[in-house]
Amino acid sequence: MLNKDTFVPIQFFKKEAYTGSMKGMRYRVTKEEEEFSAVVYPEPYCYEATPEEQKIKASFPFTEEGREQAVDWINEQYEKNRPDWEKAARK
Repeated sequence: MLNKDTFVPIQFFKKEAYTGSMKGMRYRVTKEEEEFSAVVYPEPYCYEATPEEQKIKASFPFTEEGREQAVDWINEQYEKNRPDWEKAARK
């Protein structure tokens, strides 16, 4: 699970996207306009190579609170879809 206290600071997102993975689930967080855009999708492919229909997306305000909401949402998506992520990790 991601930890809000140690997740990438808000200043990082002003320059580039942040990506990572957790046991079969990949995630990507970027700044788009004045929002955080968070996306989760199954392994094994990168964001660009994953079909759009396999991506789950959400937006949050580009604030410290929004950064924390994005982390919470990613963690929720992992728990909610854990069987799918674990299946993707085994491929």
